[in-house]
Amino acid sequence: MGGKGEYGVDLDALDQVIGKLNHVLQNMDEPVGHAKNGTYLPRGALGQEFAEEKLLHDHHDAMKQDIEALVAKVRGLVDSFGKKSSKVRDAYQDAEADNKIDMS
Repeated sequence: MGGKGEYGVDLDALDQVIGKLNHVLQNMDEPVGHAKNGTYLPRGALGQEFAEEKLLHDHHDAMKQDIEALVAKVRGLVDSFGKKSSKVRDAYQDAEADNKIDMS
C-alpha cells in the first residue's frame, strides 16, 4: 500500500463508528423525553401574586423550548452523521469489491 492511486480503509473501524453512533441515537430518546416532559413547570408553582412570577414562568418556558430544540438538533446531527458514515462505508466496500473483480 501507499503507491499512487492506492488507498486503505478499515471497514471494521467504520462499522464500529456506525454502531456507536446508532447506540448514541437510541439513547437519545431519554434526553428528548426529559427535555420535553421532565421540565414542566405549572403556572403558580413559583408562587402567586407577585410581579416576577409571570416573568419567571415565561423565561422558564423559553429556556425549555431552547433545550428541546438543542437536544433535537444534537439528535439530528448524530443521525445524519451515522447515515453518512454508513453510505461512506458502503461506497468503500463497493470500491473494494470492484478492485478485487478488476484484479481477477
